[in-house]
Amino acid sequence: MNLIDAFLAQVEARPDAVAIITPRGGKVSFAGLSRGSAARAAAMQRAGIGAGDIVLIARGVSVELYETLLAVFRLGAVAMFPEPAAGLRGLALAIEAAKPKAMAAGGLGRAMRLVSPALGSLRLLPDPDDRDGYGDRVAHLPGGAPALITFTSGSTGRPKGIVRSADFLMLQHALLEKVRRTTPEDVDLISLPVFILSNLAAGAASVIPSGRLTRPAQLDGGRLRAQIDAHRINRIVAPPAVCARIAGDAPPMPGLSAVFTGGGPVFPNLLHAVERAAPGAAVHAVYGSTEAEPIAHIELKEIAGADWDGMSRGEGLLAGRPIAEIEVELREDEVFVAGPHVNAGYLNPEDDRTTKSVRDGKLWHRTGDAARIDGAGRLWLLGRKEAAAGGLFPFAIETAALSWPGVAQAALLAGGQARLAVSGKGLDAARLQARARAMGDIELVVMKAVPMDKRHNSKADYVRLKKLLG
Repeated sequence: MNLIDAFLAQVEARPDAVAIITPRGGKVSFAGLSRGSAARAAAMQRAGIGAGDIVLIARGVSVELYETLLAVFRLGAVAMFPEPAAGLRGLALAIEAAKPKAMAAGGLGRAMRLVSPALGSLRLLPDPDDRDGYGDRVAHLPGGAPALITFTSGSTGRPKGIVRSADFLMLQHALLEKVRRTTPEDVDLISLPVFILSNLAAGAASVIPSGRLTRPAQLDGGRLRAQIDAHRINRIVAPPAVCARIAGDAPPMPGLSAVFTGGGPVFPNLLHAVERAAPGAAVHAVYGSTEAEPIAHIELKEIAGADWDGMSRGEGLLAGRPIAEIEVELREDEVFVAGPHVNAGYLNPEDDRTTKSVRDGKLWHRTGDAARIDGAGRLWLLGRKEAAAGGLFPFAIETAALSWPGVAQAALLAGGQARLAVSGKGLDAARLQARARAMGDIELVVMKAVPMDKRHNSKADYVRLKKLLG
């Protein structure tokens, strides 16, 4: 069984149950989503799309996005999602690498064709019309056949394409469900779009957050909390920046039973904020990468007093125990992983040279993250290996700084004269400088705001920070 089979099983079991709730409160059932995806599959097939063809999807998070994605899967075609944060140049490089046959686009995607020659060169697939009917047919390809191509954000200047097979997607879904344990009674607010696909396979309702999901730090926390109340949402699946917007200074939300966050470092101050906002919820932090998700996991209740103290002293960011299905090895403090849900290679084999290695016949992926493993077998993240210098590791110092009075953001530039950029309210610069000096030869810099990554707004943008600080 793959994800489309799992979805169709839910359609048969609960056709009238709500599958997706839009930001405006519109609802589509599992049966309605199935009919919509079938019609789109018929329109795509009429336009010449078949098994193995790559379709670039340029739609915002919407019902239409999931109709399109399910339609591609029905046909045995391959869905391609470029990385928005890579910009027009990254988009052109992704198209050159994957060579999609056509594109399916909404209003914004169609408009982008006017400014992107690469997009403009692709055939635009039609929307379905009254002629289109496809039933519940599914092209059953070998489980190892490609199903999804996504791209990294291109920190090296060129986005790396990652190919996932149908079997790989189903395995990843199964492993994440060991943490999430989704039931058809769950109603989830989800701002990590891949989890809506997982919910469609598990039979749960997914609520699309209100606002621009490409700008998570700018989402309106009040509007998100209104959605939680209006739709009786009991779980949140979101990156740290979105969880921070929801938590804010909100009164407690007793209806929440679980919060799952990841896609960026989950620092202690966020965990405490979520705990205050959702006192009855099980709060989970998941560590992984685009190439291997999940790697490790921890629940808030598992963090002991000594762990909080260790994080405040600069011992690292506790990420928890690696999941049973993955092997983790530290090589010169850097995390290497191996296992069935670790991506075997990139679209361009040239990208494998610096990230893949084989030892005793086993493929290992180099994450680029520095870490240590404690006596209990738990991972403590230290930050990007390449960003460490002079014995200083970014996450170790940043995690400690975020426990200081008034500090809301922190980012360490370790090279040369180490500088710790902080932002927040009511900061006592002299006192904070003394704390920084106690951890090493570190100069404190108070900023109005520390620049964050464009993708999830959950990680410091060290390149921009270095430019800002000269």
